[in-house]
Amino acid sequence: METLGRYDRVDLPGLGLYNLHAKIDTGAYTSSLHCARAEVVNGRLEFVLLDEEHPEFTGMKFVVNEFDERNIKNSFGEVERRFLIKTEVVIYGQTIETEFSLSNRGSLKFPILLGRKVLRGRFIIDVKQKNLSYKQKRAKRVNQKKIKLPERG
Repeated sequence: METLGRYDRVDLPGLGLYNLHAKIDTGAYTSSLHCARAEVVNGRLEFVLLDEEHPEFTGMKFVVNEFDERNIKNSFGEVERRFLIKTEVVIYGQTIETEFSLSNRGSLKFPILLGRKVLRGRFIIDVKQKNLSYKQKRAKRVNQKKIKLPERG
């Protein structure tokens, strides 16, 4: 079982987002993703991830047919009505399909929060550490660049 620190960087390939900062939060059940705008149009959920202030913001609008809407308690104990989508998150090269609630995290440091639902049974959390999977990913990339191909004669 791999170890995660208090935060890391993760990929959401199905949404075209890579190396995004994610807070590891064992106090949260559901994972959350920063969403500036979301609305149901003709029975489909249309949303824009992140916001203009975020360096990874693309302005791309996503449209999904399969989504849920649920009451979720925020970190202040207040109940919010949020949309939920399923997508894949990649951590330590492991692709995990999970559920993300869409919420405005613009005032928060991390655009992604990973909750117990995705963490349980997969990772050990060591709050003294940070960016462990990202460091491993970068080290692999550096090692791949160092491998020299045999010369052709």
